[in-house]
Amino acid sequence: MRSGITLAPTAFAVGCRFLTGDGSSQPALIYQTRAVGTLWERREPAGDSLARPLGRSRARLLALTSSPATTTQLPARTGLSLGAVSQHLAVLREAGLVTSHRYRREVNYTASDLAIALLERG
Repeated sequence: MRSGITLAPTAFAVGCRFLTGDGSSQPALIYQTRAVGTLWERREPAGDSLARPLGRSRARLLALTSSPATTTQLPARTGLSLGAVSQHLAVLREAGLVTSHRYRREVNYTASDLAIALLERG
């Protein structure tokens, strides 16, 4: 008989389940993983219609802010530097296309209603 327990995070579980082993296998704990809030959401990348007036990087950032994103998440998703992301977000904020909200040590950026309308059109 094996000792120990297998931990199995999943996005499909509701709550937590403990599976006892049958003697030849060890028990398992299946639990819901954290941070799956936007896993099922899908937004197509901004088309050329927004890339022409905004630029490809800004249009992509705008599309990624359709759900709240932090200044540390966006460079990882886009491959842009933190400085470039910050500069682009400042321009988008001044244009009224994104809003920013500070929560503790992070700043979350979210597309405005105007930006959502533009993203749905383009």
